[in-house]
Amino acid sequence: QVRLVESGGGLVQAGGSLRLSCAASGRTFSSYRMAWFRQAPGKEREFVAAINWSTGNTYYADSMKGRFTISRDNAKNTMYLQMISLKPEDTAIYYCAATGGGIMWKGESYDYWGQGTQVTVSS
Repeated sequence: QVRLVESGGGLVQAGGSLRLSCAASGRTFSSYRMAWFRQAPGKEREFVAAINWSTGNTYYADSMKGRFTISRDNAKNTMYLQMISLKPEDTAIYYCAATGGGIMWKGESYDYWGQGTQVTVSS
């Protein structure tokens, strides 16, 4: 059974940094693409970034470029999202997800989801 578990969320002041982790288990993800999405209260789920597990190629939503960095550690089967210069509008629940294909920025393409980790940025 595939399991994705996020961690690393919390409360941080504007301008601060956080690193989120997503520990994956239950299968081999070498042929998968994994991604981070987020959902703020009252808003739709939003694509943040994705990474091709085998090649390490990364992709970002335009609004995230420069502040967010996605990476993975194959040996630990763990994906990360390093976030810097955080803003109050980054406040959301952040989810990791995995897919074998489909449109990268669409949540519907993803087969597996974690439970989410809350990130709150205070002004």
